[in-house]
Amino acid sequence: MKKQLMTVLFGSVLVLGACGGGEETSPEEPADTGGDTETETTTVDAEAVIQQNCISCHGENLEGQGNFPALNDVGSRLSQEEILSVIENGQGAMPPNIIEGEEAQAVAEYLANQQ
Repeated sequence: MKKQLMTVLFGSVLVLGACGGGEETSPEEPADTGGDTETETTTVDAEAVIQQNCISCHGENLEGQGNFPALNDVGSRLSQEEILSVIENGQGAMPPNIIEGEEAQAVAEYLANQQ
């Protein structure tokens, strides 16, 4: 009985040992084709940025609340450049640079089209 148990255990160790322990392989990098390289383009989801950064003060539908003005029609009052300036420099209770870079550009463009 002991001999059979030892045989089963030894066989299990061999089988399980053979299954694991392989080297991790990393995916190969694509070969350089020598042609033109395309630049990566990132698209900013302006609506998602607004949901994350603006609705807490300007309201869920950007309708404005309290001392915070409505943004759902801001494009009828301000140009894209003026909206970007407010985002970058702040105005009233709004601090500067809540949104920066490409996100600020995308949000300004989006809001400029809200009329």
